[in-house]
Amino acid sequence: MLAETICSAVSAAGLGIAAVTAYRKRFLAATRIAAYSLVPVGLVLTGVVEWVAGIAFSPSVWLGFGVLGLSWLLFMTTRAIERRSGTTRAERKAARAAGRNEAVAPAASAPSLGAGDAAGPASAAAKPQPQSQPKPKPKKKQEAAAPGEDFSDIEAILKKHGI
Repeated sequence: MLAETICSAVSAAGLGIAAVTAYRKRFLAATRIAAYSLVPVGLVLTGVVEWVAGIAFSPSVWLGFGVLGLSWLLFMTTRAIERRSGTTRAERKAARAAGRNEAVAPAASAPSLGAGDAAGPASAAAKPQPQSQPKPKPKKKQEAAAPGEDFSDIEAILKKHGI
């Protein structure tokens, strides 16, 4: 009830100022002031003022605002920690996509030159597999290349197509 009275008083004062402005022959400014002064009365008539007053004096609404503030604080904290780690979300996404969508596996780029068995896969399953094989050292040609100039995947694709 008090909010409606205050809004009505503000509108009446605004319309009075608009009338004085119109008396001074500034009709465009007077019309603009009248439009602004009618907004509070329109809000009262539509029920927005009553709705806002109900929100402002409700403890559960303030508790909800507190929970929203806490969630915002947690979100901003995680973003700050993420920025301190040095990697961005786009970089991590690109790294995952590169690992998942590798064009040609490095081991599959060279053809298998081993001797074939006449017995087939059955004899291969019976043979004991070595525990672990040491990885071959990188070639000198690859060591000389700059870190950003790794063309092994492109070479593998070209070899695959016989180029």
